[in-house]
Amino acid sequence: MLNFENVKTIAYLGPQSSFTESAKDKFCEKFKINAYEQSFGTIEEVVEFVDNTPDTLGVLAVENSIRGTVRETLDNLIYTKNKNIKILSECYLPINYCLLSRTTEFYSITGIISAPETLGKCKNFVKNEMPFNINIVEAASIPEAARSLQNYNLTYSSIGSPKTAETFNLNILKENINDDKSNQTRYILFGELETEETGNDKTSIAFSTQNKPGALLNILNIFLKNNINLNYIASHPSNHQFGDYIVTVNFDGHIQNPVIMNTLREIKEKAAFMRFLGSYKKAKPLILA
Repeated sequence: MLNFENVKTIAYLGPQSSFTESAKDKFCEKFKINAYEQSFGTIEEVVEFVDNTPDTLGVLAVENSIRGTVRETLDNLIYTKNKNIKILSECYLPINYCLLSRTTEFYSITGIISAPETLGKCKNFVKNEMPFNINIVEAASIPEAARSLQNYNLTYSSIGSPKTAETFNLNILKENINDDKSNQTRYILFGELETEETGNDKTSIAFSTQNKPGALLNILNIFLKNNINLNYIASHPSNHQFGDYIVTVNFDGHIQNPVIMNTLREIKEKAAFMRFLGSYKKAKPLILA
């Protein structure tokens, strides 16, 4: 079990009542983390804060079932100055948008305050279940929409998450109103701590190869030779030089296992660059309707 007794701060991506804040709450509950909570406006700021501040954890999204990998999260983790910062845990959260209001009467609603992007994710609900002449008021963000309800009568609603309802003391009139009911995001908890092998772990690494034929295949063959199951592999530009790519891999096992440790040693010998991103217990994706 991870020891979080000395953790002073946990940082996460805002704004207020974001899904990342909900993930932060889930990690805090799971590991009984009692620390000061600090939100930031960008992914880079979250990682930089953890990188430069002792006894600090961070929470960020790393993968979405629709949009795929959150590259900015991985890019910033790969290049932290403190190479002891690593992924400690993961969790999955459904992206569950709700219709919120100060009233409890769904059929009295005549207006919706929402950010355009959020409204677009719930267009089928608005079209099929809301009045034909519903009044739509644009807001800059989910928190702003929720706050704006105080300026309108009880027939107005907003779109947000269950966390939004909790934060702004609103009623949930309808849950899961987003068009894609299977939408979920994988979040990570990261910091400078050590994890223990559980028997159901995954390891994440990032590496780049030498620019010559067969270089990537030679590294992938190391996993095959050691009978290690790859469950995720992706590549993206390194952001350092045109034509250079970083490969990110998740695979079964924990770095405390001698087979995994030797595998990483072999990869490091053949790769132009390698960064260990953490070994941590696997979480199961959600089964959503």
